[in-house]
Amino acid sequence: MEFQFAAPVIEWRGPAPFYYADIPVDDSDDVKDAAKGLEYWGQVPVVVRIGETEFTTALFPKDGRYLLPLRDAVRRAEGIELGMVVDVEMGLNRDRTRPDAPRRNLG
Repeated sequence: MEFQFAAPVIEWRGPAPFYYADIPVDDSDDVKDAAKGLEYWGQVPVVVRIGETEFTTALFPKDGRYLLPLRDAVRRAEGIELGMVVDVEMGLNRDRTRPDAPRRNLG
């Protein structure tokens, strides 16, 4: 994985609450540099590992940094709650495919 960081879990309310890992500014700057030409609509496709769970998603730009979406299935599998700090390993998903590595069943 290209990036490793610790990020607090935050909530962003819209029509329904959404949970994100708030990527630190310095790490967001590194991702932005590495993702040149890979972004679409400001989003960056990534492969992420938190604990034993590996998944694909796209980072959202917000106020000069990126937010990492945390689906309910990921949060349940890893016991992630609002306000926690999670350790994240993340790589750019250049070919936009699902990772071949074994993943925990999120079903």
